[in-house]
Amino acid sequence: MKKSPIQKSSILITGGAGYIGSHIAKQLAEAGERIIILDDLSTGYTQNILVDDFIIGNCGDSALVSRILQEYNVETVIHLAASIIVPESIQQPLKYYENNVVNTCRLLNCCTQANIKHFIFSSSAAVYGSQEKCLVDENNVCNPINPYGRSKLICEQILQDITLATPLRYVALRYFNVGGADLEEKIGLRNPNATTLIKIAAQTALGIKPTLAIYGTDYPTSDGTAIRDYIHVEDIASAHLQALIYLRNNKPSVVLNCGYGHGYSVLQVLEAVQRLAKTTLNIQTLPRRPGDPAELIADNRKILETLAWKPQLADLDIIIQSSLNWEKNLLKSA
Repeated sequence: MKKSPIQKSSILITGGAGYIGSHIAKQLAEAGERIIILDDLSTGYTQNILVDDFIIGNCGDSALVSRILQEYNVETVIHLAASIIVPESIQQPLKYYENNVVNTCRLLNCCTQANIKHFIFSSSAAVYGSQEKCLVDENNVCNPINPYGRSKLICEQILQDITLATPLRYVALRYFNVGGADLEEKIGLRNPNATTLIKIAAQTALGIKPTLAIYGTDYPTSDGTAIRDYIHVEDIASAHLQALIYLRNNKPSVVLNCGYGHGYSVLQVLEAVQRLAKTTLNIQTLPRRPGDPAELIADNRKILETLAWKPQLADLDIIIQSSLNWEKNLLKSA
């Protein structure tokens, strides 16, 4: 375990070598915070780590986590380590409940024993599942339709119970569809087998993948394809900075949607990719995947009212262009 001299309290980021976690770590470090990354590198990459303190390990390793919390004087835990692929969660539900629920319980047990004050949880819009209205707010009844979404909702409920019994307070951020890459092009979504639409579309536009599949063209939407609220990863990261400030100001625990409040269909995204990349994608149409709702858009009024969060990159073209730039960089460095 590499350890720098303790100078001040620190922030532990589980899954900090992953796509979203690395962007959060970068922004927090640039803001002057001392960051400790814990990642088992099952889906993370050492190239994403831009801070000094990195520990290889699993957040479910109670002995390791307890030692980190004590030796690094951890004040806040930001928990992103999880399995996140919806189709895989349907095929391997026990993996998702083990990685996402059991390991979170182990982590939280360590946090309560160490008297950690602040916990920021990476949740998901998947907790909503299928809804009668496409614009969902935090008061909507959650009806997850896949094990991934259920695992995230269970963790939120566990957090709610823990705050009734301990001094720990939390912010749970329900991410909508995250895309894009660091505008400085230092980090991004490295996994070549990632299943996010914008990543695959950028890979296809650059010839990395031969075809792109659309899963379902018979949804009850304007063009028959699913609609999602796409948010730039840099804005997701900045929401965590504001969540940290919120908790440090002794505010109560809260669950917040993290999205822009407007959506785009799969076909609209692909049209934008083709326009920006100046190419034509080879598109294959396939049946719907189980566990995919037709339309899901964030009602983001609560996060805008609660946190001092002002999205800076709420533009589909910016999200896509940064993804294209990132994929070009990966090609050059291959």
